[in-house]
Amino acid sequence: MRITLAATDSELASAWRDACGGLADVSVHEGSILDLDVDAIVSPANSFGFMEGGLDAVYRRHFGGHIQERLQALLRAQHDGELPVGRAEIIAIEHPRIRWLIAAPTMRVPMNVAGTVHPFLAARAALRLVKQGHFAPGSGGEGHVSHAVTSLALPGLGTGAGGVPPRICAAQVRAAIEEVLLGRVPRFPDLRAALAAHDSLVRGT
Repeated sequence: MRITLAATDSELASAWRDACGGLADVSVHEGSILDLDVDAIVSPANSFGFMEGGLDAVYRRHFGGHIQERLQALLRAQHDGELPVGRAEIIAIEHPRIRWLIAAPTMRVPMNVAGTVHPFLAARAALRLVKQGHFAPGSGGEGHVSHAVTSLALPGLGTGAGGVPPRICAAQVRAAIEEVLLGRVPRFPDLRAALAAHDSLVRGT
């Protein structure tokens, strides 16, 4: 899988390069995520699929209001209308270049999520969906997601209204890439080790 980390500001671009620049098949794009030639882009949506603010509003204006309608219909059918943080879904967006949108919530409703591991959970969910998931009925696709998505672009997850510092977002996304794509799945011998790893993710260390 080819991953592009997008940033419209230099601070996030620098954080992406520092944290993820050495990873194979990962590149950094300083500019609009909509300029990229990729199969899918990630929406750091809220759990209810409302695309009314931040980057989601940009997506909605660019691709059309039908993407919110399609996403929310899928969430009603598959998740009783609410996609929890740590889960992801994919829908077709009927665009000649970028064909798929992956909703990976960083927050239940618009709120500050600094001090959480929500960027990690959102990135992990999106990557696991592409690597292991299947298209849901009504998504516009069929079969394994990996057959349709070989390139993916992620924006800063939680760095807008969520208030997550770029450096911490980038560190958490790297942790998700290492776990899902590089197979570095943590095995905690006890709860103390799990807590220490969680605290490290929160701090971006």
